[in-house]
Amino acid sequence: MVVRREVLGAAHVDRANAAKDDFTTDFQDMITQYAWGTIWTRPGLPRTMRSAITLTALIAHGHMEEFAMHVRAALRNGLTRDELKEIILQSAIYCGVPSANSAFKVAQDVFAGLEPDTDSDADTDAEETP
Repeated sequence: MVVRREVLGAAHVDRANAAKDDFTTDFQDMITQYAWGTIWTRPGLPRTMRSAITLTALIAHGHMEEFAMHVRAALRNGLTRDELKEIILQSAIYCGVPSANSAFKVAQDVFAGLEPDTDSDADTDAEETP
């Protein structure tokens, strides 16, 4: 849960936990255990690389709501706006220009919503994507 809070922000995790019910508890528990307790805590890749991989997968599958959340997480993990731009540019070749075009728009919207002089807005996130 510590890594999940560090990456996604405490407010997001608190909202996700508060929204759990009998129908979604198993899903939230699975995310916490496997994504945040196993994958994101493994040695071998820094969080910046894990963020880049996650962003690329979300672009490839067109999951733009989750992409927005992970743009904020990537900034929190230490990726710069220039690095995010390069990730999206490269994704245009491997994931398709329309997907990258959407990703650029979403990233611009995220940047516009950030506090001045920061690259992170820890607690304005969409629903959960590990």
